[in-house]
Parts: sequence; C-alpha cells; structure tokens
Amino acid sequence: MSYPEKRRSNAWFLLPIFFGIIGGLIAFFVLRQDDPSKAKNCLYLGIALMVVGIIMNLILAAIIPGLDSGFSVNV
Repeated sequence: MSYPEKRRSNAWFLLPIFFGIIGGLIAFFVLRQDDPSKAKNCLYLGIALMVVGIIMNLILAAIIPGLDSGFSVNV
C-alpha cells in the first residue's frame, strides 16, 4: 500500500541528535509512512552519531593511560 508523502518538520532531526540510535529508531518508525526519506536520514544520523561516540570513547580511553581498575585510591 502506498501512502501519500507528507512533508514533516526538520525538528525530527533533534531526536537522533539528543538520543542517538534510540532517537533515530523512534523517528524512523514515526516518519516512515509520512516522509520516508526523512525517516531514513534520521536513522542514518542516529547510527552515525553512535559510531562517532564509540570512536571518541576509544580515543579518550587510549589517551588517558592513568585510568586503571584501582584509580590509585587507598581504602
């Protein structure tokens, strides 16, 4: 069944920006019938931001060598 394409607000891109992949999935399932191209773009944005976050965490973990399991705390 083909649904007529209805333009949705660009504010939907804020959902994957603030909530990552979860926001992208929510936006995708809400927008998929009204505006399929925007739905796919929201999903891709959520995935891209998730990948960027993982890469940034790996880089940060590699840069800070002093973080180990003990954290130099004497209890």
